[in-house]
Amino acid sequence: MPLLNKVRTALPAGPGAHTTAPSLLRLRTALTVFFALDGFLFAGWVVRIPAIKQQTGASAGDLGLALLGVSAGAVVTMVLTGRLCRRFGSHPVTVACGALMALAIALPAQTRSALALGAVLLVFGAAYGGINVAMNSAAVDLVAALRRPVMPSFHAAFSLGGMLGAGVGALVAGGLSPTAHLLALTGFGLLVTAFAGPVLLRHPAPAHTATPHAQGRRPDGRARRLVLLFGVIALCTAYGEGAMADWGALHLEQDLDAAPGVAAIGYSLFALAMTAGRLSGTFLLERLGQTRALVAGGTTATAGMLLGALAPTVWLALAGFAVMGLGLANIFPVAVARAGALAGPGGVAAASTLGYGGMLLGPPAIGFLAQWSSLPVALTTVAALSAAAAVIAYGSRRATAGV
Repeated sequence: MPLLNKVRTALPAGPGAHTTAPSLLRLRTALTVFFALDGFLFAGWVVRIPAIKQQTGASAGDLGLALLGVSAGAVVTMVLTGRLCRRFGSHPVTVACGALMALAIALPAQTRSALALGAVLLVFGAAYGGINVAMNSAAVDLVAALRRPVMPSFHAAFSLGGMLGAGVGALVAGGLSPTAHLLALTGFGLLVTAFAGPVLLRHPAPAHTATPHAQGRRPDGRARRLVLLFGVIALCTAYGEGAMADWGALHLEQDLDAAPGVAAIGYSLFALAMTAGRLSGTFLLERLGQTRALVAGGTTATAGMLLGALAPTVWLALAGFAVMGLGLANIFPVAVARAGALAGPGGVAAASTLGYGGMLLGPPAIGFLAQWSSLPVALTTVAALSAAAAVIAYGSRRATAGV
């Protein structure tokens, strides 16, 4: 099977190469911090949703509508952020969105109605969508300069930040009010942005000429079609992430009679396996190449979800969730990286928007299918889309071989 642009591991040789390596290392560290901060802040907000619901007096339906503010703000801003990155650069936009996200996370705790909550979540969602496109765009440029497929390591930082944010939130939830907790997150986020931001502002995005967008040329029709293809791959896999977050524990408790504590372990195992997979992602990409990594990941996720959805015992289902996390771990980062290499920030924005759309589509689609049939059967659609991602990646291997 032809490898898809297997990336060399050395920095470009030549005059001045040795002086740029420390700058690239500092950039990588700063970007890693922003990825971790994004996951940490978002998880910190998520664990306080029940308390915010009680504070606002919102019904389940009203809360659901208010939470759409995050999605709406993120999707709209993702499209716009690509243009902002092209005009001002991905580094300044990353810093600005990081500061905005830190400020916006304090707003939900100040609301007393579902309508007000929905309005402030538009702002929070806009910052969340903006920083995801901007920092992924910056990471794409850095990956090209390093000439190593290190994109999964950034997404591993996001996963680790999310796990840490959820853990801290669970520890302080009983002793701190939502207002105090989210204000503390604002202070922490601004402090981290002030620490890591100047590194990005002092160092422009690394210059490279490996892709049309880096040379200032607009992507042609073929490149745009390939960006769409990678966006569909991101959508197929993000669908599974959204489904696992909202339906995994319910499946274990409802269909397999797991105790609530055991059921809660399901998503934790999935998230932990995904983090481990991303930490080893660079190694796998260097050994397998990107096409094989995508195909292997999709195939593994398919097998894992079939086991998780159809297993007759809790422990087999938990094993399936872990296998699925390992399979999905690197597909989204690789898809976004390839889209960015093809079309710059606009490519990152397109693939991220499609991927985020898949994450939003997953939970309600699973719900409708579960009502029509059963939850285990509905969860098999996750396996079907993971398999589709593998098939698309394999089927397009020749079209992408020269990209």
